[in-house]
Amino acid sequence: MKTKMIFLAFCMTIMFCMCACSGNTKNSSDNQDAVTEISASENIERESSEENVMSEGTAMNQLAEKDESVDDEAIGDSTMIMTIGDTKVNVDWEDNQAVEALRDMAKDGDITIQMSMYGDFEQVGSIGQSLPRDDKQTTTSSGDIVLYSGNQMVVFYGSNSWSYTRLGHISDKDEAEMADLLSNGDVTITISRENK
Repeated sequence: MKTKMIFLAFCMTIMFCMCACSGNTKNSSDNQDAVTEISASENIERESSEENVMSEGTAMNQLAEKDESVDDEAIGDSTMIMTIGDTKVNVDWEDNQAVEALRDMAKDGDITIQMSMYGDFEQVGSIGQSLPRDDKQTTTSSGDIVLYSGNQMVVFYGSNSWSYTRLGHISDKDEAEMADLLSNGDVTITISRENK
């Protein structure tokens, strides 16, 4: 940009010197044409510079948006890990306020829930505080994780119909594996946060 400006100033100086040296033989309309050409050249260069600045600004905005999406991905990668006894399970967590509250709780350290068998189809345990509820009549299936009464986590290895807030679903265990994990007595569930 500086080089272009110096070159332009140099050209202008030469043109003015030529006009002065020629003994003013050129008429004023010729001088006016030269000035007009220089002005047009300056305008083209200025517009080109503005376009470059605008495109650099657009590129910077796109990079900023990309960085924000990377940040969003990084936030999204901070997930909760559930362990039943000594077995880590893969959970597809719901996108709702109850899960967000649970994730916030896990920021302060692992959440440990003492579960108790109930009805030969589920394990139930107190979370230790109430979470936001959005209870809906639900028929659960093996692997479902729900919130009951706002402060109880329920993990199913069978099926039940009741009003719950969905929290997630264990996706890497079939019904037999869930029964093996949960139907042989009380268990401890640990929920922790992990950055991938």
